[in-house]
Amino acid sequence: MQHSFPISAYVICLNEEPYIGSCIESLAGFAEIVIVDSGSTDGTASLVQSFIDRGWPIKFMYEPWRGYAGQKQFALEQCTQPWCFNIDADERLDDDLRSVLPDLIDAPLSVVGWRFARRPYLIGYGYTPANVRERKNLRLIRNSMGSYDLAQKVHEGIVAKGQVQNSKRGSLLHYRPLIMDEQILKENRYSTLKADQKIEEGARPKLYKIWFSPLVYFGRLYFHNGLWRCGTPGFIEAATGGVYAFLTEVKIYQRFTLLRRQNFDNSNSRGV
Repeated sequence: MQHSFPISAYVICLNEEPYIGSCIESLAGFAEIVIVDSGSTDGTASLVQSFIDRGWPIKFMYEPWRGYAGQKQFALEQCTQPWCFNIDADERLDDDLRSVLPDLIDAPLSVVGWRFARRPYLIGYGYTPANVRERKNLRLIRNSMGSYDLAQKVHEGIVAKGQVQNSKRGSLLHYRPLIMDEQILKENRYSTLKADQKIEEGARPKLYKIWFSPLVYFGRLYFHNGLWRCGTPGFIEAATGGVYAFLTEVKIYQRFTLLRRQNFDNSNSRGV
């Protein structure tokens, strides 16, 4: 297989059989693909091995779960190419991103990384259009010029040692169309991690955030990011983000409230 990009893509995964195949295919031409599995019990390993058997430049390894930031840091440290590209198993490069990669990796040495937008797949709509996208995140970094903040429990990102720029073209496509029954469980899990992280960073409960954070989060997604263009599926996506913000702030409030006043059944108390 011909390799045209001196880039190591790195992926962390756990039971990603339905998604990781398309992710790998979108990385055709990358010199190296590092896949770190934390104990999949589905067909992920067999699927990845089928790519290896066909000559794909994949380094597939097992590593016990270290948390999101720790796992990605481990994967990043396995990369050997001049540039390293972080991609999730349920993401794919769109055609514009692939076409712009040669220019990005040919950037001056003063530029150590590039940020890209991400476009989600919405049930009932499909991928959002190019002008409806999530904020840009650092995904492409020169080797040894960035690392992860291990204190971040969720929404982890690379901390760069130098100048980072936004790519004007291209985006990652996020394909994980979860029905609300499953999506709300994910938002609940992520909001727990976020609340615990904010408390460790010194956050204290603020009542106004319970009221306004969900509205601000919804507004950013719906109006600023342009989800209003995607009809009802866009509204649902933005509202789900608002739920995540609400759950995060409520969990901070309740954790501190229980420290001051433990729950007790006072149903036999006079006046109740």
